[in-house]
Amino acid sequence: MSDLASPRGPAGPRSVPPGGEAIDFVQLLTPDGARKRPAEYPLDVDADTLRGFYRDLVLLRRFDTEATALQRHGELGLWAPLLGQEAAQIGAGRALAPQDFAFPTFREHGLTWCRGVDPAQVLALFRGASLGGWDPAVHNLHLYSIVIGTQVLHAAGYAMGIQRDGHVGTGDPARDTAVLACFGDGATSQGDVNEAFVFASVFNLPVVFFCQNNQFAISEPNQRQSRIPLYRRASGFGFPGVRVDGNDVLAVYAVTRDALDRARRGEGPTFIEAYTYRMGAHTTSDDPSRYRPTGELEHWQQLDPIDRLVEYLLLTQTGDERYFAEIAAEADALGVRVREACRSIPNPLPESMFDHVHVEPHAQVDADRAWFRAYQSSFETAGGAA
Repeated sequence: MSDLASPRGPAGPRSVPPGGEAIDFVQLLTPDGARKRPAEYPLDVDADTLRGFYRDLVLLRRFDTEATALQRHGELGLWAPLLGQEAAQIGAGRALAPQDFAFPTFREHGLTWCRGVDPAQVLALFRGASLGGWDPAVHNLHLYSIVIGTQVLHAAGYAMGIQRDGHVGTGDPARDTAVLACFGDGATSQGDVNEAFVFASVFNLPVVFFCQNNQFAISEPNQRQSRIPLYRRASGFGFPGVRVDGNDVLAVYAVTRDALDRARRGEGPTFIEAYTYRMGAHTTSDDPSRYRPTGELEHWQQLDPIDRLVEYLLLTQTGDERYFAEIAAEADALGVRVREACRSIPNPLPESMFDHVHVEPHAQVDADRAWFRAYQSSFETAGGAA
């Protein structure tokens, strides 16, 4: 691996998919809970931080499980599960500084969790009761992007803006800002994503491209999309790329934190490939059993991100059965809250479709809103006359 291919170099293997070759990536925590300490990515975390990571992973998985069940019960129109990708999302989300801005796909429920978005606001979008659910300015988190890859180009534009505004490379940790652009392996085939790479490289933008390679773009396996590992594409655009064990929350946190620090210092973009696996369906309208190879899911279940952290907590006596029981009880309470919140989401008023079309008042939108009000009133008048 060249210096350009990785800002730090490889920090050790490895995962061997069924019928595949060993995968080299940055790893700090093995599947059996053993701690690795690569010099390239030093990370010292205290007991509270480790327990916090565990709590994040468990509660996020419970939220995802409840949302999937709600869709099956007809309470949501659709849901995009993240089962198996919790460590990638929590590790990246917790690496963000408060002033950093993140651009998610439609599956970054872990990012919304880390940025303080109420789960009910996420559900409102999938229930069809909201156009987005939360205020991006409050959470420094853009709304979900349904069109594949568009958010990556938006992220490059935002990064260019904060660069021009002088919020990069000042040395002030409260001012210097980075951008996190999230996308999946399938999105790397989209034109918008590659255009974003060009802009980021040429203008040395403070953006971290965070790709969750969950092995499938809907039903198309990754090896049919790229002849080389995805992170190596970065070298062709002129900035570093690194592959990390996406099921290792410590490694993802360390690698993402390092890349965000580089961006804030004005050292330009980084491409991170979080090598993980989507254990569930692409969405609840999908049947992964039709395209998954036999034995692949079972292999990845042995690499479960929560299980390995549990092993490490037990080995280091950072967590015990009492603590795990407390988090389990909290997860149960979250499940109840999510179900109740989903069913109590009010249906939006038809007139609300004119809200948030433009940041500032707009004459055409105001005229359309007035016409629509008159149109609705005409039915009330007709009904009264009848």
